[in-house]
Amino acid sequence: MNPSALKGKTLAIWGYGREGRAALQYLRSRLPGQALTVFCNPAEATEIAAMADSAITCRMEPSAEDLAAFEVVVKSPGISKYRPEAIAAQAKGTRFIGGTALWFATHPGVRSVCVTATKGKSTVSALIAHLLRSAGKRTALVGNIGMPLLETMDWTEQPEFWVIEMSSYQTFEADRPEVAVMLNFFPEHLDWHGSMQAYFEDKSALITRSQARHVVLNEEAPRVAALADGLTAEVHWFNTNSGWHAKGHTLYRGDTAVLDLRELPMPGQHNAGNVCAALTAIEALGLDALALAPAARSFRPLPHRLQTLGENNGIRYINDSISTTPFASIAALECFSASPVAILVGGYDRGLDWDAFADFVSAHPPKAIIAMGQNGARIAERLRTIAAPGFVLTEAADLADAVHQAQQALPQGGVVLLSPGAPSFGVYADYVARGRHFAEIAGFDPNAISQIPGLGLA
Repeated sequence: MNPSALKGKTLAIWGYGREGRAALQYLRSRLPGQALTVFCNPAEATEIAAMADSAITCRMEPSAEDLAAFEVVVKSPGISKYRPEAIAAQAKGTRFIGGTALWFATHPGVRSVCVTATKGKSTVSALIAHLLRSAGKRTALVGNIGMPLLETMDWTEQPEFWVIEMSSYQTFEADRPEVAVMLNFFPEHLDWHGSMQAYFEDKSALITRSQARHVVLNEEAPRVAALADGLTAEVHWFNTNSGWHAKGHTLYRGDTAVLDLRELPMPGQHNAGNVCAALTAIEALGLDALALAPAARSFRPLPHRLQTLGENNGIRYINDSISTTPFASIAALECFSASPVAILVGGYDRGLDWDAFADFVSAHPPKAIIAMGQNGARIAERLRTIAAPGFVLTEAADLADAVHQAQQALPQGGVVLLSPGAPSFGVYADYVARGRHFAEIAGFDPNAISQIPGLGLA
């Protein structure tokens, strides 16, 4: 929806985090003087009042009736479209849109690569941008990775390529990207989507609804691979013997060995798959991925994703704060199987089961598991059902206590691994704040670990 289509409409913004702020700035610059209502909290209302714009009204948490009074509501991604008040207002004619839809409406025909997944989408997005820049292409790295699309609307210089990370809250608003990438699917965000099926349909909308010209899919993820059926887009596969795939420590393109994965700065088999996905997307854009593959060696890993903070007193500290599912915690443990590991798990309880994690640690026990957070007791209860655990299991009052217990469990040294398998809600603002606190507790500078390399235009 173009700004001109919003002129004269009764218009509201719902949510005033970073996305909501970007939406207000965008709408006010395009529609000066038009009445706007912002649904926000009291502190945010005070901030907006300081703008001294008499056409902006602030209101608190809206009811269905409140929302139904508007023709268009620009909704922040974190607010579920499945909330009863949103559904009721929509039934009465209110149209809900997000910043993603507004951006695509004003950027038809640009060369864009959109990436989604339950896990790995940030790394793959950043790696695609890194490879494009290594080819001398002016590239924007934006979206869910840390820069809302609406913050780019007034850029005077335009990139040749847009690489856009998308959460499941945004994928259904993508419109005709050049390349759409879906890496994997695991249960997550069920509190937002309401069910696993709704989450899958929203996540896979990037493939099924966006009308992308090229689609990149993971042959080793059956549910994702099945999306290829009936697509009119050209499908490009990774993790397949005829395309980009890994065997042992070697990266292959078909039968051609390309490079040793141990030379790359990202540990783990899942990151080998991420490299394959990024190179497949490069090929889908029509570039020479074989020539660009060696540039992956100079990629700087993203913060809070299996991030090595450093070593103190013989203990290495790994920050995987972005881990918000038990499957991510399993992948993290696989990366450090050769070392004694004390893993910190638990956080906000979304009701996910930990059976797969319990099965994994039963077969591959770490040195210690420290459970914490809202679901820590439930995780510990599940792990106590393991007949012969082979690991020390304790519960911690908070993150500082968990780190202390992990240190005590590693008298001969090893790895303290923060890979919570759960969100940070309730205790921390987000996974970044949790990762920063972990770094501080472990004796490292939290300000030195949080910058996302390559974010924005370069």
